[in-house]
Amino acid sequence: MSELLLFAVGVVTGTINVLAGGGSMLSLPALIFLGLPATVANGTNRVGILVNSLGAVWGFHGHRLVPWSWAGFAIVPATIGALVGSWLATRVGDAQLQDVIAVVMLLVAVWTIWDPLKARTPTEAAVPTSARGRAVLAAAFFGIGLYGGFIQVGVGFLLLAATTFAGFDLVRGNALKVLVVLGFTLPALLTFARADMVDWRLGAILAAGNLVGGWAGVRLNVLKGHVWIRRVVLVAVLVMAGRLLLT
Repeated sequence: MSELLLFAVGVVTGTINVLAGGGSMLSLPALIFLGLPATVANGTNRVGILVNSLGAVWGFHGHRLVPWSWAGFAIVPATIGALVGSWLATRVGDAQLQDVIAVVMLLVAVWTIWDPLKARTPTEAAVPTSARGRAVLAAAFFGIGLYGGFIQVGVGFLLLAATTFAGFDLVRGNALKVLVVLGFTLPALLTFARADMVDWRLGAILAAGNLVGGWAGVRLNVLKGHVWIRRVVLVAVLVMAGRLLLT
């Protein structure tokens, strides 16, 4: 029964992670509820994230929405950051970060309400050519990878903020988001595995649900478009931020 519940949580969180982010706010408590220590739950959650991202990238690629020209530029600094973050996570607790996460989510909510891309037609932004633009975005992806490697919760919101800043609409921004998450989650997972902080059985069950949810998320992303996704992101951000501030 508990395995079936975890699979269902995986489906829901996999869909949320592709559409916006914040799915780990459901999957992490579910893993802890099933008896895992918080540190092991943090590592185990990455199994589902990895499979979810792989399935989502495959789905977005099938719709020709993945901005492959950004792959190296975004993934390399994010992966370096994730290696540092996941190493720290094996040694440091994460409770003190809750207020910081909540503030970040609220800032993303403001960005989403403002919606600077409302007049933009779906497009693939170009990698910046100026040294300053490249440096700013590389630093942003490094910082996001650092955070994602440490705790993962809400990293999708941060990536959507970065992709929006880079000039993507939310449809292609989501495609780039899952590509970056796929890139940095594998080394982060290996770091947790080396520290014996992964329950592979529960991780596999969660991953199976995440795979189904990722497929559903891609379909909704493509069919509903930017305006609908903006509303989903806004609701998800406000709910997750409110929960963090009240805990």
